[in-house]
Amino acid sequence: MDNRPAWVNRLRNERRRRLWTQREMAKELAEAADEHTRARLPARDSLIRMIKDWEAGRHKPKDPYPVLYSRVFGMDEDALFAMSPDCADDDDVLRREFLGVSAAATGLALASAPLAQLSRGRRVNRELVEHLRRRIARLRRLDDILGGADTYQLYLAELDTTSTVLDQSTYSDETGRALLGMAAEQAQQAGWAAFDAGWHPEARRLFKHSLSAATDAGDTSLLANSLAFLAYLKVSTGQPGAKEADAACRIADHETPPAVRTLLYERAAWAHALAEQQREMEAALAKAAAALGEHGSQPDPDWAMWVDQTELQIMTGRCWSVLHRPSRAVPALEHALATFDDTHARDKALYLTWLAEAHLDGGEVEQAAAVLGRSVQLAVDVASIRPRQRIHAVLQRLERHASLPFVAEVRERAAMLSSVPASPGMQSIRRQSR
Repeated sequence: MDNRPAWVNRLRNERRRRLWTQREMAKELAEAADEHTRARLPARDSLIRMIKDWEAGRHKPKDPYPVLYSRVFGMDEDALFAMSPDCADDDDVLRREFLGVSAAATGLALASAPLAQLSRGRRVNRELVEHLRRRIARLRRLDDILGGADTYQLYLAELDTTSTVLDQSTYSDETGRALLGMAAEQAQQAGWAAFDAGWHPEARRLFKHSLSAATDAGDTSLLANSLAFLAYLKVSTGQPGAKEADAACRIADHETPPAVRTLLYERAAWAHALAEQQREMEAALAKAAAALGEHGSQPDPDWAMWVDQTELQIMTGRCWSVLHRPSRAVPALEHALATFDDTHARDKALYLTWLAEAHLDGGEVEQAAAVLGRSVQLAVDVASIRPRQRIHAVLQRLERHASLPFVAEVRERAAMLSSVPASPGMQSIRRQSR
């Protein structure tokens, strides 16, 4: 039974609901102070230690911190620091219920991460980090066959587990950096699931959380990938993101694993293609190909293991497709997709839409409709908004040929596509997971 005052749980829960690390919490508190008060606050590391003590219930914040907390959280000070509990404070019960629902929703007999072994104040080591790393590697395989709306809550629960360890356990500096790197990796996976489901605000928040955690961990690969994700999110929503994608590439160095550098250059190429910058796109694709052929001194991380020659060829075809160069796009996409397994239904459905558009650009309307029909067939049961968005974009281009029987047929088949669930909302999910 948790005998700590209710305000202890509130401080921790309100911070974690916003996906802030304790370092970020210290920054927010400092920024909430007026100039005179800010000058009197302790150094950032000292303030972080104070936050750890407050969230552990060792002592209660004194002036000016209650006022600063109320400003940051937008809550009444008396309500925030009330001694009596409320319905949102029963962390352990809600966490077990949430993980149980997540397991049932994905049809998996998932055992929750070993929170019982991570009692408050327990010292943990790299062995636990490796356990979490192996676990997220296994769960990442679900992304091959399920859409983000199916996996989002599961990945978010993994991040919650690591956040609990970071907040409530003790560890060496080395283990702490490894845990922060783990949190960055998990936040990227959860952010990707949110992006795939079309929940862009949640995705952006998680990618930014990953960027912060990777920075604190000193992990340049994860840092660069966080920035690349943010750029990918921008260009996918019609905003320019080539500068951010190029910046992600510059973060990488000679020690960055080849698969990571390949991935970064691929995403930069995509950003430049969408900006109609062919020269920069071709340069990025060339660098991606060169990186893919290298043997690095560091092993490729699991989160980049899917990057291979086929994926690079698909990205090449996609880039030429958006530049309306069918003679370059069609051969690349047809060759790569010929051996791309249908079990990766979401990705194949998505990639086929660019092949369909390339056929349209080449004047092959019937072939475009046939390819799009295949995309529709694969996308029917996938909980991802991205294939649906792309399919409807191609259907709009086919409108002028609506009288043709094969176009009418693919339009009818596309009407079967189910909608992706609405965003659960970051705040509600974070409350349930505690």
